[in-house]
Amino acid sequence: MIDLRRLREDPDHRAGIERKRVREGLIDEVLALDAQRRDRLAEVEALRARQNAASKEIGRAAPEERPARIAAATALKEELAALEPVLGALDARLRELALQVPNPADPSVPEGGEDDFEVVREVGDPGPAPALDHAAFGERMGWVDSERAATASGARFAYLQREAVLLELALVRWVTDRLVEEGFVPVVPPVLVREETMEEAGFFPTDRAQVYEVDGGELFLVGTSEIPLSALHRGEILDPDRLPRRYGGLSSCFRREAGTYGKDTRGIFRVHQFDKVEMFSFAHPDRSWEELDAILAVEESIVGGLGLPYRVVSIAAGDLGAAAAKKYDIEVWLPSEGRYRELTSCSNYLDFSARRLGTRFRDDGGTRLVHTLNGTACAVGRTLVFLFEHGQQPDGSFAVPEVLRPFCGFDHVEPPPA
Repeated sequence: MIDLRRLREDPDHRAGIERKRVREGLIDEVLALDAQRRDRLAEVEALRARQNAASKEIGRAAPEERPARIAAATALKEELAALEPVLGALDARLRELALQVPNPADPSVPEGGEDDFEVVREVGDPGPAPALDHAAFGERMGWVDSERAATASGARFAYLQREAVLLELALVRWVTDRLVEEGFVPVVPPVLVREETMEEAGFFPTDRAQVYEVDGGELFLVGTSEIPLSALHRGEILDPDRLPRRYGGLSSCFRREAGTYGKDTRGIFRVHQFDKVEMFSFAHPDRSWEELDAILAVEESIVGGLGLPYRVVSIAAGDLGAAAAKKYDIEVWLPSEGRYRELTSCSNYLDFSARRLGTRFRDDGGTRLVHTLNGTACAVGRTLVFLFEHGQQPDGSFAVPEVLRPFCGFDHVEPPPA
């Protein structure tokens, strides 16, 4: 959630929000409602002070003065009772609107929208296109069965089978070991969370259309373990000497993929259910940009360790999610399409989510909000897509990346008989 005082007093704060192309008039509505709320709050507090004073005067008054004193106190009580619901309604409306205001984009973020990202660097040689694209190769090897999955669950689901399952498990184990080496505590979190958890993590209300509701809206399936990981220290005051607190979450994830009708329908590039290893960090605000660089370095070590050619891009302000002040994507070359496609991302939320979560640390006798950051260590299904193409050999076999061989127990897979 945004800092309303900074929104009122800091023009740069407002400018950073406007760079995200928020709904026209939203910021002015929030500021106007905030001003009304502060005026009503001042009236309520003044009335409460007068009521308290009037109540004390009743006990000190002479007997003949008490009826008048009681009447005056009663009138103040009635006036207060009429005003408090007005303040409550303003509080509720202000909160509803403030939740729609995104975190400001950092000044270093490029201007523009989806196509205005900035390429930070490119690593690796894209190489030639394989004989089969990822979808056809997955079917040819007997690794992906989308047709039967569609009869069981509908579009954008798949059965993953045979050696592909062992490759998935190898990816998860290798990536998790990498995270442990970097000081991340491995966690298997809940994948069902309450609405307030979605809200506090910065996903509601903006991303609600992407989320599956369960149990009549009491619970929601997460699209990333970032959401339950963010709640690990809800309302806590952390030891500054133990920051950053790093967690690596392994979970199945679920997304509606609303707005992607007809897009990436083949194979397992864009599905409703997938497994993912996610990084999450509670960082000291003075060092959160260093932490973002560290998370990005881990992501690059994983993608590079798999031998995948990639580029790092800084996402433009108008394409940032509500919570992110800055975001890097790692895009991997997909030979069959002749272009880079997103595989992982990492973001610095600054204190946006921590303000909702109430997660703080002690600082010079007081407390300050932590900064929260997240990054994809491995989106398993999508990583397999790129491996299917880059590991595909001219004779139709598959070469396992060297780093995965100790975990899956084989170094190549021959194609089945035609």
